[in-house]
Amino acid sequence: MDAMTSLRLLPWSDPEGRPCYLSSDNGNSLLNRRADQIEALQLSMGAELLGHAHALLDDRKANAAELRFLAQRLCEALRDALRVAESRGRRLPDTGETS
Repeated sequence: MDAMTSLRLLPWSDPEGRPCYLSSDNGNSLLNRRADQIEALQLSMGAELLGHAHALLDDRKANAAELRFLAQRLCEALRDALRVAESRGRRLPDTGETS
């Protein structure tokens, strides 16, 4: 395993917005379990937000400010979901297959 694949991308950034990584041989460490909990929370919140988005988009009375706020929250949820997908993808075992 090389240095990049042995590091876990964590579901949060540092104060400057840079990604954070964890180097650990123990997939059940306290920090790994906390990262798992946060990923699950982020995905759950994204799914809940999607439900609110459908309702707001169906509301013809929704104004531009409400729609802009929704778009910002959806961007945040998408960013979180993509980070979770990247982190989990990096931790998949290498099967040696190429597409």
